Amino acid sequence: MSEPVIVRGKNVWKVYESEAGNVEALRGIDVTINQGEMVAVMGPSGCGKTTFLNCFSGLDDVTKGTVHVEGTNIHAMNDNKKSEYRARRMGFVFQSYNLLPVLSAVENVELPLLVAGVPPKKARSRALHWLEELGLKGKEDYRPLALSGGQQQRVTLARALVSEPAIVWADEPTGNLDAENSRQVMELLRSLNQAHDQTFIVVTHDAEVARSCDRVLRMRDGSLLPP
Repeated sequence: MSEPVIVRGKNVWKVYESEAGNVEALRGIDVTINQGEMVAVMGPSGCGKTTFLNCFSGLDDVTKGTVHVEGTNIHAMNDNKKSEYRARRMGFVFQSYNLLPVLSAVENVELPLLVAGVPPKKARSRALHWLEELGLKGKEDYRPLALSGGQQQRVTLARALVSEPAIVWADEPTGNLDAENSRQVMELLRSLNQAHDQTFIVVTHDAEVARSCDRVLRMRDGSLLPP
């Protein structure tokens, strides 16, 4: 029995308007992604990979078409509803880490829970659990600049996973890491994907990262190429 569809896009367009002319960043994307899949999105720079992530996660609006996530049209929600939904059901991992430098590792990880209204004691407990799960026990009180690049990316992963989201969106999650740290991060993502049946959608230019995934979506000029 196949897993249920968790993301479905139909005829999705994203057009950016400028004085120099319109840019069609996404051009009629049709795609389905099943619950528990680990999917890589690949293509040359400027092909629309990050726009795909932003539009399909609801971080950015679409110009035309529909995106259903867990059966709900995410772009039919108002901004507050979308933000609330992302906080509960989605996690994000970025190449630049996006950690707050004045906060410790555990404070960075618990922050999404506190914003979502989770009681501080419970938020701290869950943050500590995920830091330990990702091999950072003993580093809880370190600030980001006192951690290596690989450790910072693990803190970012812990922050993305602490709310136990249905979907994790990762934009070049190994882009700033050396080969060994990249391998370790992808092994972590794969093991978490399998252990928790979470869906991972990974934007990457790295063929090694893509080989860790179940399926590869290839993009060119804002369109998905045939499989």
